[in-house]
Amino acid sequence: MNLSNINWKQLSKTFAAPLVILLALALMPFYGWEYGVSLFSHFLIYIILTVSWVMFSGATGYISLATAAFYGIGIYSAALLHPATGFSLPLIAVIIVSAAASFLVAFIVGAITLRLKGIYFAMFTFGLVLLLFQVINYVETSILGQRGRFVALESNETIYYYLLGIFVVTMIVTFFIKNTKYGLALRSIGENEDAAAHSGVNVTMVKVLIFAVSAALMSTVGVVMATKTIYVDASTAFNPMMSFSPALMAIFGGMANLYGPAVGAVIFSYVQEILQTGNLNNYYMLIFGSILIATILYMPQGLMGLIQNLWNRLKGAKRALTRG
Repeated sequence: MNLSNINWKQLSKTFAAPLVILLALALMPFYGWEYGVSLFSHFLIYIILTVSWVMFSGATGYISLATAAFYGIGIYSAALLHPATGFSLPLIAVIIVSAAASFLVAFIVGAITLRLKGIYFAMFTFGLVLLLFQVINYVETSILGQRGRFVALESNETIYYYLLGIFVVTMIVTFFIKNTKYGLALRSIGENEDAAAHSGVNVTMVKVLIFAVSAALMSTVGVVMATKTIYVDASTAFNPMMSFSPALMAIFGGMANLYGPAVGAVIFSYVQEILQTGNLNNYYMLIFGSILIATILYMPQGLMGLIQNLWNRLKGAKRALTRG
């Protein structure tokens, strides 16, 4: 590699702000702000899920509702391999095993279903959530004679740093995919899948591979989250809202860049946190739905798209005044 060909100025502009933010996040537990650590852990959970969802669905236009399935696989991986009593693997090992298991499940499911399009694919992926819930619920209640499991508790700081590490990996993987031939292939599939296939793109393999990668990242969040809730069962692990929330957060934030989904996730997870602490959790979906309808009607490119358009207009107005 010829280092003289690298645009160091552009590179510093691209990564300076993210690195400063990452440093601030890494130092947060040292501030002594316990609530802040818990709150930002909540943010990171939804940012990772939303960015992972956009990694596949945002580029291809295939609406996946399987997030809860892979998130639930992560939760039950922790329940089986990192229990409160008995033999327990280190948390990092459980995360790796869960990611591998979800990758394999998603690869198989994707190979079967990613020939479907539109509502049929969305229905099948949501059906996967319901299937896993029914199977695990039946095994626990009818065969094992017990409902739910206890998971070994981890400290808030440990949970936070694991989520922060997963967040960094998620952003790096997403950036890598977006700026390589895989990202170009995904965008071409989203624009015109038939044309992409005729141009030589192995559309099925690309879709299946990225779908599996996004599923692996989703499952790691479930592993860490399980150590926070301590007790898990099929209804909490495969909660359908975990399939819908990331998609809706991504639509609100905008999917044109990496920042949009993260912003949407932070805003809505913060609203959820406020309503839960104020015993107003029942109003969350009402507010969520109302904002989503307004977004679709008046901000089709999401919040970040609206901000970008306003900024472009402002720059255009300044340029016109300067010329005048």
